[in-house]
Amino acid sequence: MSNLDRQAVPSLCGGRGFVVAEPVRELLSPRRVQLGESTEVRRLLPNLGRRMIGAWAFVDQYGPDDIADEPGMQVPPHPHMGLQTVSWLHEGEVLHRDSTGSLQTIRPRELGLMTSGRAISHSEESPKSHARFLHGAQLWVALPDEHRHIDPKFEHHADLPTVTAPGLDAIVILGELDGTASPGSAYTPIVGADITLASGAEASLPLVPDFEYGVLSMSGEVHVDGVPVLPGSLLYLGCGRTELPLRAASDAEIMLLGGEPFAEELVMWWNFIGRNQDEITQAREDWMSGSRFGEVKGYDGDRLDAPELPPVPLKPRGRVR
Repeated sequence: MSNLDRQAVPSLCGGRGFVVAEPVRELLSPRRVQLGESTEVRRLLPNLGRRMIGAWAFVDQYGPDDIADEPGMQVPPHPHMGLQTVSWLHEGEVLHRDSTGSLQTIRPRELGLMTSGRAISHSEESPKSHARFLHGAQLWVALPDEHRHIDPKFEHHADLPTVTAPGLDAIVILGELDGTASPGSAYTPIVGADITLASGAEASLPLVPDFEYGVLSMSGEVHVDGVPVLPGSLLYLGCGRTELPLRAASDAEIMLLGGEPFAEELVMWWNFIGRNQDEITQAREDWMSGSRFGEVKGYDGDRLDAPELPPVPLKPRGRVR
């Protein structure tokens, strides 16, 4: 999914100097962003004061939206570099096309994982004949320096491993949870899991003390380490935890996001993650000139133009504002 803000501003991310090295409970509220004509998303990362959780650098949550009489998601071809996109649905379908020739319909609880590497472009749209509701999340993972220039690729994993406990089912989307690993390609120590809790369930998830974590609420009400987290909000948890207590006040669905704090400082602007101004400027020029990022074939419509670069220099800095 693209960042469609026409006044794109740089996000100065990364660096371990601002990692919270102890458990915290920092509740983040979303910023509402219009995506195309009919999809509104709740942007949780980057957030005021909190830019990343591990390598997770961008989190949009959307729906459930009634799109029975609407076109649904319509995101024209746009570029990416230096990151992975994770498409995750609870309801609906998204048709993915990209410049490597991939064409794939992504359905609920299936992993659509696109590694941009040095450069890729893609589009995302609800199929013409689609389900009534659309509900999901789009996330980006920053690629570390040694992998950010690799060849682009797309992966689709329909069957993902699970971790279960009484009243809890967790699908391992990316990385590893409780010794269970996702088949998706990961380039930094990371975890992403989709967790379903039955009303009244109480459980404790094992965590890695060196990771930092956050919990994104998708539906229902769940108390995370005693904090009620409602849909469309994200609770940042810091580091230093060996377990995470959960209690469901209703049937609930959450996403656990975590990973080793990302050591490198980054510049994230529009749909690019780089390390300095020159890389971002060159990427924009390459997209606008039609080079490097390839062509998305089969999309019925024009591709997105990049916004103008801001008048101030883009500088890589730490993880918080």
